[in-house]
Amino acid sequence: MELNKIRNLSDAELKTEADKAAEQLFRLNFQRSLGNNEGVKKLKVLKQDIARMKTIARERQLGVRGAATVEVSAEPAKKTAKKATKKAAKKD
Repeated sequence: MELNKIRNLSDAELKTEADKAAEQLFRLNFQRSLGNNEGVKKLKVLKQDIARMKTIARERQLGVRGAATVEVSAEPAKKTAKKATKKAAKKD
């Protein structure tokens, strides 16, 4: 599943999709253990999808998306401004 599609899901839909993917992953692992190697390529894709869904759910829980990028980009500017004023004070 694409990242944009995952981001557009509601919290309930996200949980439902993650549960479905986890169940598919379980079934494929079980089939693989029995010697059926047909869905081996799909294992990696399912693991990545589950990880993406969990990451987005955690971002929503923490409220990280959007605020962190603005905050992080603003911090280095403050530090460089402080360093510049300290250097100017030392030169005088």
